[in-house]
Amino acid sequence: MPWSNQNGGGGPWGGGGNQGPWGQGPNRPRGGRGGPPDLEEIIRRGQDQLKNVVPGGFNGGIFVIVGLLILGFVLLNSIYTVQPDERGVEMRFGKPKEEISMPGLHYHFWPFETVEFVKVTEQQQNIGGRTGGQSSAGLMLSGDQNIVNVQFSVLFSVTDPKAYLFNVENPADTLQQVAESAMREVVGRRPAQDIFRDNRQAIAADVKNTIQATMDSYGAGISVNTVAIEDAAPPREVADAFDEVQRAEQDEDRFVEEANQYANQVLGKARGQAAQIREEAAAYKDRVVKEAEGEAQRFISVYDEYSKAPDVTRKRLYIETLQGVFSKSKKVILDEKNGQGVLPYLPLNEIGKPAQSGGTQ
Repeated sequence: MPWSNQNGGGGPWGGGGNQGPWGQGPNRPRGGRGGPPDLEEIIRRGQDQLKNVVPGGFNGGIFVIVGLLILGFVLLNSIYTVQPDERGVEMRFGKPKEEISMPGLHYHFWPFETVEFVKVTEQQQNIGGRTGGQSSAGLMLSGDQNIVNVQFSVLFSVTDPKAYLFNVENPADTLQQVAESAMREVVGRRPAQDIFRDNRQAIAADVKNTIQATMDSYGAGISVNTVAIEDAAPPREVADAFDEVQRAEQDEDRFVEEANQYANQVLGKARGQAAQIREEAAAYKDRVVKEAEGEAQRFISVYDEYSKAPDVTRKRLYIETLQGVFSKSKKVILDEKNGQGVLPYLPLNEIGKPAQSGGTQ
């Protein structure tokens, strides 16, 4: 360039190649004690040390290192652990193997073989909308044409991990749809009162059997343990009217119960009186019979005595009869011999009163 020819290759400001526009440029020593170490020298030393470590030198040993790394990666992916609440299903080229991996440490030939883990302990599937919420998932029609909002849960466990993975595309969604359909079917055959309070256990049992039969037909490998109806209520729009009906039914039940109590009380009292009357009648009957038998026995005794001494017995009977008649009579009899010259005093005011013991006045 023009300034190079004039300045002797010193640049546009003259001088050597190390000079800047303001004079002498900085001197950069290559190594030594006075400056920083050279980068190329550091790289060269590292290569030398690597050649000493790797057998066959750096060019031949790099393949060994790469091979060891690949082998370690393959081993790391080939060893897997199955947790206590899980089961493992190994697949060879995407096809499931017959054996099921139990909890513990296992090995398979990755990447030709893979493993899928399935949780086999009891799981819960909640179905239906919350009471008072905006969701209409739990709304269903009962047998008496009432709309109810049912919230329930299904507890299930996996009995066949291989069937659970490969026979049904999405077992959880399938179980939820089957459970909701079964609940709608069972509730649609019963009145709303059964699902509200009267017969929840029977409904839950029917739903469980229906879900299990359907999932078995799909070969899903699922065992339904329990169906729990957590809540059942009318829709929010008619909740007040339904509460009024419920209160009216409760009042009706209360009135019927009070009427039954009153009827039982009156009936019990009447039965007691009837039993008392029957007992009194039986007692009167026994008394009259016994008295009649006593009179008959007395008459027989008197007749036996009369047959032995008729005159004495006849006189005795006559005297006893007169005594009985006069003791009850209100008439006053005066003796003619003893009553002459005596003004008889007749207590007329005392005649109507009962005679005192001790004889007649």
